[in-house]
Amino acid sequence: MARVGILGGTFNPPHLGHLALARHARAELGLARVLLMPTHTPPHKLPSADPGCAHRLQMCRLLAQGCEGVAACGLEIERGGVSYTVDTLRQVSAGHPGVHLLYIVGADSARTMPRWREPKALFELADLAVGERSGAQRQEVLDALAPVRGSASISFLKAPLLEISSSRARQAAAEGGPLEDLVGSRVADYIVEHHLYGARSPGG
Repeated sequence: MARVGILGGTFNPPHLGHLALARHARAELGLARVLLMPTHTPPHKLPSADPGCAHRLQMCRLLAQGCEGVAACGLEIERGGVSYTVDTLRQVSAGHPGVHLLYIVGADSARTMPRWREPKALFELADLAVGERSGAQRQEVLDALAPVRGSASISFLKAPLLEISSSRARQAAAEGGPLEDLVGSRVADYIVEHHLYGARSPGG
């Protein structure tokens, strides 16, 4: 049975930390591929300076370009409306019944999953892979998820995560700072070319 990871989020913008998490999950858990799944409309927070889901999806494609086993997926954007993870997992599972799904999430978000829509159903559809951030404790995640996880397995990725955030990338773009080390050269060029997040082309 093929094992496929799904890394969801607003990706506003996607950055090298997202890519590192996807690559580490694929390598450590033996996944056939990892899908970067940008939301159409996030359920828990309003996006800051959102350039629109079409731009966010294209930036995910550029981020994944040339990275074996990592690809962008526009399923949530094509579905439209508020993007709930349980709906996405149901849709992927129904369309690919022979696939074993793993949902990839950072430890900070993992602790909030009991408040997500239909969390018990979510864990019936997929196992969980957790990328730890500095200061996040594994036991805190396990304790938080105990009421909803059922028999789903929870894996903690061993590789350290890059301390990069989308908000930091947006700030760098707005201030005209260097972007390549945060989002990679392709995404950086795209942000500047399309004047996203207040970015301006050199001399422009």
